[in-house]
Amino acid sequence: MGYLIKSESENRLNAVRNILEERNLDLALIYYDEFNIGNGWYLTGWCPQFESGAVLVPRKGTPMLLGGPESEPFAKLDSAITETRNFPVFMVPDEEYPAATIIDFPKLFAELNSTLGQIKAIGLVGAGRMPSECYRGIIEGFAGVKVEDITAEFTALRYIKSDWEREQIRAAFALADLCYDAMKEQVVPGNSEIEVAAAGEYAARSRGATGFGFSAIVGSGSRSNAVVPTASAKKMVAGETVMIGLAPKVNGYAGVIGDFLPVSGTYTARQKECLRYLREAFIMTKKMLIPGKTGREVDAPARAYFEKLGFAKYLVCPFAHTIGLHEAESPFFGPGSDDVLKPGMTICVDVSFFGHPEFHGSRIETGYEITETGAIPLSPKMDRLHTTLEF
Repeated sequence: MGYLIKSESENRLNAVRNILEERNLDLALIYYDEFNIGNGWYLTGWCPQFESGAVLVPRKGTPMLLGGPESEPFAKLDSAITETRNFPVFMVPDEEYPAATIIDFPKLFAELNSTLGQIKAIGLVGAGRMPSECYRGIIEGFAGVKVEDITAEFTALRYIKSDWEREQIRAAFALADLCYDAMKEQVVPGNSEIEVAAAGEYAARSRGATGFGFSAIVGSGSRSNAVVPTASAKKMVAGETVMIGLAPKVNGYAGVIGDFLPVSGTYTARQKECLRYLREAFIMTKKMLIPGKTGREVDAPARAYFEKLGFAKYLVCPFAHTIGLHEAESPFFGPGSDDVLKPGMTICVDVSFFGHPEFHGSRIETGYEITETGAIPLSPKMDRLHTTLEF
């Protein structure tokens, strides 16, 4: 059973065809793999395991998946695009599939020229992420054809979320709230970080999560300095703090929670001070989530505040980013960003610092939908938590 509804699939394919019309291109090749799933998932509601691939969208005609034979039956069951072709470059290296039909790019080029007419110009998405063998195969296989990069235009299609996308994201944030409660309950002295992660993951999967935007973040004591530490067998110790994060997905779209918790159940005076710094920076950033603001404007207040505290050298990440098919995806609203906040975007306020000699690493995070009148919490619960200075 696929995740992507028909109307969304058709709208997205038509948006790609509009780019092709505007650029006078005959087709688009959109590369994806397990580490760069967003662009492929956007058109298919699907991603293979083990293999990589590309979505081929002609300006006129039937789209198809270019991939490997191990994922072909999976694609025909769950992908919104079910016409498939198999290529060695997308397969598991050295694996053999003697019963499969496997072709190369020159053969595909000949087929497309036969079915679509002469191919003169194509657009590539994700060329910078392709393995060199894949890129070379496309260029050599489509010999004599003009090749243009349309990654920026394609990626921009994902900036503004549809009503259906926002519905999935809101559901994912509701799920994340339940994961937060389950993880927090396991934050006690003597429990391992893995136990905390397991509680959150079970809370998500048992309620229908379709995946996760990242592996569960659980870092206690100095392990929180790792920025995105995955859970380890380390036992949590009274007096420590632990940084937690989880991003359950609903129909491929992510929600997220992030917090900084006391292992003993009660913050010390100095831990409260650290938490106050985080929350004050969070509030400053949230206030900047106004349509028309640029990334550098959104980032500036909290950055200036942390510089005043002497924390600038501990800043690794900007304070705001988009959330959707990935827990963090473009546009990113950092100190050098001229990207503009627009209604329909879904944005996370993600305040953190790492490497502090006393506080180690810490992060608090939740998300908002940008509307004409401002930011609406995707998790009212986490919004209240991160904007409260009384604790």
